[in-house]
Amino acid sequence: MISNKWRWGIWITEKSYEVGGIYRSSIFSDRIRHLFNNNCILEIFSKKLFTNKNSVVMKKFSFSMLFLALSFSFLSCNEKDPNPVLTIEGGQIKGVETPTKGIIAYKGIPFAAPPVGKLRWKEPQPVVAWEGVKIADKYGDAASQVTWDPNSFYGKEWRASGSVPFSENCLYLNVWTPAAGKTDEKLPVAMWIHGGGYREGFAFEPEMDGGEDWASHGVILVSVTYRLGVFGFFSHPLLSAESPHGVSGNYGLMDQAAALKWIHNNIDKFGGDPNNITIFGQSAGAGSVQSLCASPVSKMLVSKAISMSGGGLSSRPGTTLDSAELKNKAMMDFFGKTTLEQMRSLSFDELTKMAQTYADTTKTRVGWGPVIDGYFLIETFSDAARAGQLADIPYMIGCTANDLADMTKPISDFCALRAKQSKQPVYAYFFQRQLPGDSSGAFHSSDLWYVFHSMKHSWRPFTEGDKDLSNKMVDFYTNFSKFGNPNGKDSGIWKPYTIEHPDFMLLDANADKAVLTMSATPKYKGSAFTFGRR
Repeated sequence: MISNKWRWGIWITEKSYEVGGIYRSSIFSDRIRHLFNNNCILEIFSKKLFTNKNSVVMKKFSFSMLFLALSFSFLSCNEKDPNPVLTIEGGQIKGVETPTKGIIAYKGIPFAAPPVGKLRWKEPQPVVAWEGVKIADKYGDAASQVTWDPNSFYGKEWRASGSVPFSENCLYLNVWTPAAGKTDEKLPVAMWIHGGGYREGFAFEPEMDGGEDWASHGVILVSVTYRLGVFGFFSHPLLSAESPHGVSGNYGLMDQAAALKWIHNNIDKFGGDPNNITIFGQSAGAGSVQSLCASPVSKMLVSKAISMSGGGLSSRPGTTLDSAELKNKAMMDFFGKTTLEQMRSLSFDELTKMAQTYADTTKTRVGWGPVIDGYFLIETFSDAARAGQLADIPYMIGCTANDLADMTKPISDFCALRAKQSKQPVYAYFFQRQLPGDSSGAFHSSDLWYVFHSMKHSWRPFTEGDKDLSNKMVDFYTNFSKFGNPNGKDSGIWKPYTIEHPDFMLLDANADKAVLTMSATPKYKGSAFTFGRR
């Protein structure tokens, strides 16, 4: 800091204004304040100088000269701290500098109260305030889930099994920005929603490590964690009865909507534009994107949307609240759990074991996912699309060549519907790069290595062509976040899907470079495995 260092200083005496030359700050007492800005410090003191005047060069100045000196001092310190303390919902926060110059990361920011105890199976509640300045240098816990099998395909692919703590206290988000504290910057914002079948996964898996790269492209990246499985999507008549909206389930979706609202209310402190928020997600994250664009609770906050390997029109049939309530009540009744106090006292492991035992005994499988509850979701994504009730915004939608199923027709159907309904563009893509290293091809989730430019975490022998494709995909995605156009401000190689030109962007590469072409006939190549983690 400033002790034992020579500094230029200004102090005030009882008789006159004096500007001192060089001194050691430790010889002064009654310090009034320090003004810190980067490495430049202005200190103002009252007159108590415990040193020989001969050791300090002192010159009398008039008041006007002092004013000029003060002005000069302030101007010389005017360069802003690239990592300032920010005041957001809940308190003050400070990020951490990243290896990429100018990019500040904020990890583990709470966007809602911990959903534990009596808040289990309730809508997300306001953030609990904290004291002092929170240093956001550590990710929050991932949502409660079964630890991944490290020998499974995805366990080997991501190499993240058991690498983070799982807990019910999981409502945190992470921000990467090149403009911390610059409220006038108004940068576009992208909110990432991870996949995992609504039962597993987290926002900072190795393949999703793209915050620095996206922020370097001028887009603030925000990744969010939300409740999963039995904690995120459990419905029961007793829960609906206590809800102010008469519903239960969809807690994970409501968490995502709460994060979206938090971004809208706070992102200006990070240099972001609250009116330019893109949401994007893959697999269940894509299903979440679709739900947020269909929900009357959240769709007005979304400026653009990207759906990756989440299907399209008629891909996701809806489960009704009544049906989900009856199934979950039957399971709880089977174990004699008839009160909310009993249910809320159960641990995640106990609930997981109960579901398995119930399935084995009754041959009735219990799963948890979004429900049509009449509040958060009035209808399915497809029904909302047909009725013209989706957010009327630019969309990007696509899948991979070796995805879990052939999604090309549902995606084409959605794009054609949007092209008829809206003047807002829709862009279709088909990721067909056969990843090097094995025969799994362009498997479900394979494009994440490219979208986040995170190949440094992979065991695969990626080529220069893969890296070039990744660079171009990051350009496409960040341009879409900025302009609603993957090409940028102007037209380019990627044309919007229209009735006259129902084309997909084919994303591919050879050993040396990316290969990008438009085609109306993307060819699904079949899944390399019958069931994936996503």
